[in-house]
Amino acid sequence: MSGIPVLHVESDCIARGWEESLVELNRKGCDIRTEYDKPGDPPSKDSTMILTIADPLKEPMIHKDFPGGPLELQEYVMEVCDGIKDHLIRNQKDPEDTRWEYTYHQRLFAYEAPGAELCDQIETMCRKLAEVPYTRRAQAITWKVWEDNDCFDPACLQSLWCRIIEDSGRWVLNMNARFRSNDAYKAAFMNIFALVQLQKTMAERISQISGKSIGVGRYCHMADSYHIYGSYFREFEGRFLGALEKRTFEQRTLHYEAVREMMEEAKPAILEKARNMGR
Repeated sequence: MSGIPVLHVESDCIARGWEESLVELNRKGCDIRTEYDKPGDPPSKDSTMILTIADPLKEPMIHKDFPGGPLELQEYVMEVCDGIKDHLIRNQKDPEDTRWEYTYHQRLFAYEAPGAELCDQIETMCRKLAEVPYTRRAQAITWKVWEDNDCFDPACLQSLWCRIIEDSGRWVLNMNARFRSNDAYKAAFMNIFALVQLQKTMAERISQISGKSIGVGRYCHMADSYHIYGSYFREFEGRFLGALEKRTFEQRTLHYEAVREMMEEAKPAILEKARNMGR
């Protein structure tokens, strides 16, 4: 192939899919520089990735080698699904405000465009799918062309697209998530896990609106640039690739059900921590 490799990974669960995507990226990705490189940093390993997870709620859901733990994962899920850090978004009219450019929750649940009312894109998607399950128009976007082309830190997640089909006698919600840029080692696992939680929440909301039982179908994670930064490739080789040789898949992963109660119990403390951020 001439150009950036397009890699395809299909797996049964989140933990295995993320692991296999990194192995494939390491084997077949190309070397390319980034805008964040410091002098002396080696080039990143990069590709376009299409990762399909057939049953995103299947255990084991958690991989032990993502850079974080169950509590950090719970915090990120609450950031994406509940908006616990939306107050950290900067005032666009204040050039002195150096807080965040966006959160995914704000862009998905309260998308703001000049001259228009705030749009809850997720609720709109759910209502569209409850009315017409096979619609191709149920999507949410994050990109703001009037802002993001010039801001320092534009949104990586670009869009979500969902559709419902009947599969083996039950209705299931399928989700596609497209990223323009995705840090494969240090961000992708948490991105995938949180978006699958959003997929589950959407299936429950559509069930509520439609009166039909909607399950969670396959999840497809698409990244234009799926990369491992050269600056932490030594860490990746030692921590992630080293574990592949020393431990079994069962030893490298964790069942969500085994830590769900602990993660749920941590919610009040995580919420309080988020409220105190930016003060």
